[in-house]
Amino acid sequence: MNLRLRADVSTVETDDGLVLLDERSGKYYQLNSSGAVVLRALVESGSTEDAVRALCERFPSQTNGIAADVAAVIDHLRAVGLITS
Repeated sequence: MNLRLRADVSTVETDDGLVLLDERSGKYYQLNSSGAVVLRALVESGSTEDAVRALCERFPSQTNGIAADVAAVIDHLRAVGLITS
């Protein structure tokens, strides 16, 4: 699955993760540090597997359920229209 951020979505890093601006709607969204790791991996490779791997590397002691967490972040980003396939 090749996922990418829509072209009209801007991101800004914060101390706690990322803030995303949907320039079409003017809505802001905030991702915590885990969500930011997922989104960065998706932006770099478009691969869900790479996002899971990146989150496992970031939190090696908490690998149980990471694939489900990544899927939940992707589902939310897709539901609000920030990423496309």
